[in-house]
Amino acid sequence: MTDSKSNWTAAGHEVSDSIELNPETAVLAAAINLPSGFALIAEDPEFGPAISMGMAKVEKLLRDALANSDPLIDASSRHLVEAGGKRVRPLLVLLTSLLGGGVTDEVIKAAAVVELTHLATLYHDDVMDSAPMRRGAPTAHEVWGNSVAILAGDLIFARASVFGADLGPEAVLWQSRTFERLCLGQLHESIGPREGDDAIAHHIQVISDKTASLLATSGAFGARFGGIPEFIEVLREYGEKVGVAFQVADDVIDIASKEADSGKTPGTDLREGVPTLPVLLLRQAAENGDAAAQAAVELVDSDLTSDEALAKAVEAVAAHRSVQDAWSVARRWADDAIEVLAPLPEGTVKSALISFADAVVTREA
Repeated sequence: MTDSKSNWTAAGHEVSDSIELNPETAVLAAAINLPSGFALIAEDPEFGPAISMGMAKVEKLLRDALANSDPLIDASSRHLVEAGGKRVRPLLVLLTSLLGGGVTDEVIKAAAVVELTHLATLYHDDVMDSAPMRRGAPTAHEVWGNSVAILAGDLIFARASVFGADLGPEAVLWQSRTFERLCLGQLHESIGPREGDDAIAHHIQVISDKTASLLATSGAFGARFGGIPEFIEVLREYGEKVGVAFQVADDVIDIASKEADSGKTPGTDLREGVPTLPVLLLRQAAENGDAAAQAAVELVDSDLTSDEALAKAVEAVAAHRSVQDAWSVARRWADDAIEVLAPLPEGTVKSALISFADAVVTREA
C-alpha cells in the first residue's frame, strides 16, 4: 500500500508549537529597527526588549512557515519575506498585547497571521499592477512569471490560515472577514465608482478595505491574545482609523517624496493609473473650474511612459493645494485614531500608539 503523504515537505507544517530562537536566529533581535513613532517602546527598559525579541521570533516563524523542500516553491514563497519591510502589522499585534499579558507564543502566531496575509496580498497586487519592483527587489512575477507568483500568494495565505486555525475559531473568523474585505477593496478599486457615486468616498472605502482592515485585525488580535477582551473593539477601531491615515499618507508620499526617501520612483501610482486621494482632489478642483488643476489633470492623463513626462506630471500635482488637502485628510484620520484610545490606561503602550498615529502623517517614506 502506497503512503499517500507527499514527498515534499509542506510549507510550515513542521513548525514547532514553541517559538524559540536558536543562537543563529537570535541575532535578529538586535537587528530589529522599529518604524517611526515607536521610539518610546524601543527605549523602554521592559517593553523594548520584549518587542525586539518578539519581532525576532515573528521573523523566524515567517521564514519557518514558508520553508519548503521544493527549491522553486521555497524561493518564490520566501521572496518577499526575505526582502524585509516595515512589519507594522505584526508590530501592532505585539504592542497592543503589552496592555495585557504581553508577548506570548499565541501573540507571536497571531502576528505571523497578519503579516503572512499581508504578504499574500502583495504577490497578487504586484501581478495586477505589473509592478517590476517591491521592497528594492524584483517582484515575484518578474522572476518566476504570473502563475507562480499568484500561486505563491495563495500558498502564503494558506499558511496564514493554518496558523489562524491553531489559534481557534474566533481567529479564523476574524481572518476570513479581513480577507473578504481585502478582496472587496481590490475589486472595488478595479471596478471604480459607479455613476453618481462620490469618487472620494469610494476611494476612502477602498483603502479602508484594502489597507485599514488588516491593521484593525492586528489591533484586535493583540487585545484578544494579550488577554484584554475589554479593549478588542477600541484597538480594532484604532487600527482601522490609523490604517486609513497610513494609506492616505502613502498616496501623498507617492507624489511629494524624493526617491531616496521613499525607495520608489515618485509618481509610480500616477504612471500605473492607481487612484489616489491627491489626484481625486485635483480632479474635483478641476471640475470646479480651477485652471491650475485643469492643467495638472491634463498632464496626469497624458502618456506617462517616459520619465520626463512623469516628472512633469508629478511636479504639477505636487504644486497644487490638493496635496496639502490630502495631508489634512490623513491628519484628521490620525487624530480620530488617537481619540479612540481614550479608554486605554495611561502608560508607555498608549503613548506609543499615539506616537505611531502621529508618525504616520509626519513621515517622508
